[in-house]
Amino acid sequence: MLIRLLRTHLSPYKKPIAVLVLLQFLQTCASLYLPTLNADIIDNGVVKGDTGYILTFGGIMIAVTVVQMICNIGAVYYGARTASALGRDVRAAVFDRVQSFSAREMGQFGAPSLITRTTNDVQQIQMLTLMTFTLMVSAPIMCVGGIVMALGQDVPLSGVLLAVVPVLGISVSLIVRRLRPLFRTMQTRLDTVNRVLREQITGNRVIRAFVRDPYEKGRFREGNADLTEVSLGTGKLLALMFPIVMTVVNVSSIAVVWFGAHRIDSGGMQIGALTAFLAYLMQIVMSVMMATFMFMMVPRAEVCAERIQEVLGTESSVVPPAEPVRELRGHGHLEIRDAGFRYPGAEEPVLKAIQVTARPGETTAVIGSTGSGKSTLLGLVPRLFDATDGEVLVNGVDVRTIDPVLLARTVGLVPQKPYLFAGTVATNLRYGNPDATDADLWRALEVAQAKDFVKKLESGLGSPIAQGGTNVSGGQRQRLAIARTLVQRPEIYLFDDSFSALDYATDSALRAALGEETAEATVVIVAQRVSTIRDADRIVVLDEGHVVGTGTHHELMAGNETYREIVLSQLTEAEAA
Repeated sequence: MLIRLLRTHLSPYKKPIAVLVLLQFLQTCASLYLPTLNADIIDNGVVKGDTGYILTFGGIMIAVTVVQMICNIGAVYYGARTASALGRDVRAAVFDRVQSFSAREMGQFGAPSLITRTTNDVQQIQMLTLMTFTLMVSAPIMCVGGIVMALGQDVPLSGVLLAVVPVLGISVSLIVRRLRPLFRTMQTRLDTVNRVLREQITGNRVIRAFVRDPYEKGRFREGNADLTEVSLGTGKLLALMFPIVMTVVNVSSIAVVWFGAHRIDSGGMQIGALTAFLAYLMQIVMSVMMATFMFMMVPRAEVCAERIQEVLGTESSVVPPAEPVRELRGHGHLEIRDAGFRYPGAEEPVLKAIQVTARPGETTAVIGSTGSGKSTLLGLVPRLFDATDGEVLVNGVDVRTIDPVLLARTVGLVPQKPYLFAGTVATNLRYGNPDATDADLWRALEVAQAKDFVKKLESGLGSPIAQGGTNVSGGQRQRLAIARTLVQRPEIYLFDDSFSALDYATDSALRAALGEETAEATVVIVAQRVSTIRDADRIVVLDEGHVVGTGTHHELMAGNETYREIVLSQLTEAEAA
C-alpha cells in the first residue's frame, strides 16, 4: 500500500527527485573520498614531514567538503519541497474523496477517523518521504561505497564487516517485525481518543447539564491510557534499536583497532590506512543507522498508507452521472416513485415503495413517528443518499442523471440540524448564492424572522459567526439556515423539521411569510409539530418506512388512525377540529 501510494503521488515530481538523487550521490561520493585524502595526508605528509603535501591535499579536502556541503543543502531543499508537495497532494486527494461521500460512507468511517487520516496519517507519510529523501537515498550508496573503499584500504581487515552488517540487519528486522501491528493499534486508539475528545467538546453543555463530568473524564482517561499503553510498547522496542546498533559499532571498532594494530606491527598496513578504515567503518555503520531510523518509521507509515488507501479506495454510493442532464424543463415538480432505501447489510429497508408527489405552488408535509424514515426520504431528493429502489424525479428527470450543480440550484435543503460555518452572517447567507446582494440577504432574513436579531448585532451582516454557529441560539441558528436557503431561491424547498426550535408565534409568522415568498415554488416540510403542517395542501403519513396515508388534515383525521394518534398526542379533539 505504501509503495503504491508513493508511486502514484510522486510521479509528477520525477525531475526534482532525479536532481535530488544526483545531489545525494555527489555528496555521498565526496564523503567517501575524504577519509582516503586524510589517509594520504597522514602517510605521505605527516609521517614524512612534508608540509607542502599536507597543505596541497588539505586544500583539496576543503574543496571536497564545500562540494559536499552544497550538494547536501540542495538535496535537503529538493527533498523538503517534494515531501511537502506529496503531503499537500495526498491531503487534497483524501479531502476530495471525502467530499464525494454520501451520508452512508461518512457514517461508515466516522468524522474523527477521517480527520485523523487526513492530518496525522498524511503527516506520517510526508515525514517518511522527507527522511527517505534526506537520509535513505544516501544510505545504500554510503554503505556499498564504504565497503568498497574499506576493501581498498585493507582486504584482510575487511573481514570484520562480514560479521557487523548481518548482525545489524537481523537485529533491526526482528524489531521492525514486531512494531508493525503495534503501530496499527496505535492509530486505531488515536482515532478513539479523537472521537471521545470531539464528543466531549461538542457536547460540553449536555455533559454539564447532566453533571457527567466524572464519567466523561473516565472515558477519556480510559482511551488515553489505552493509547499510552501501546505507545509505551512501541517506545520500548524503538528504545532497543540504538543501544543494539551502538553496541555493534563499538565492538566492531574495538575489533578493527585490535586487528589493525597487529597489521601495522607486522608491516602489512599503514597508520593512515587504519584511520581511513575506521572512518569507513563508521560511515558504513552510520548508513545502517540511517536505514534503522527509516525502518522505525516504515511500519507506522505503512499502516497510515493502508488507512489512507481505504478512504481513497472507497467509492461513493452517490455516483455523478456519466452524461448529466444540464437543463430541466418545467418548474419544481417533484415525484418520488416506488422509492426504497436500504443500508448495506441491514435486515429491513428504511423506506419501502414510497409514492409522493409535490407540485409547484403547493405545500406537501411529511409526518410520522420517530424513526419512520422522514429525514431519509427528504435526503433522497438532493442525493444525500441514492434510492436503492424506485426513482426520485425532479421535473420528470431522475435525480441520478441530473448535473449535481444544477440539482443543487434546483433543490434547497434546510437540514434537521442546521450548521453554520465560521465567518460572518453574510458569508453564511451567501453560501448557496455568492452573488446575492445585501438587499437579498435582508429580504431573506425578514422572511425567516431573523432580521430583528441580526440588526441588533454589533456589525449586522458583518457580525462574526463561530464554527457550527455556537455563538447564536438554536432558534437563531435555524432561522439563519432558513434564510440561507431563501437566498439560494431554489425551485424546490425541503424543510427537515426546521421549525422545531422556534416558539409558536415565530413559527406562525415565519410560515405566513414563507407562504408568500415560496408561492410559486414547491415546498416539502418534515415536522413533528402538527400545528406546523396542518394547513398543508397535502400531508403524507409515514409509519415504519411505509406511506400509510395521504390527504389534507381533515381527511386524515377522519380516515387515518396513525395520523389521528399523532394529532391527539399534541392537541385536544376541539383543537384538532
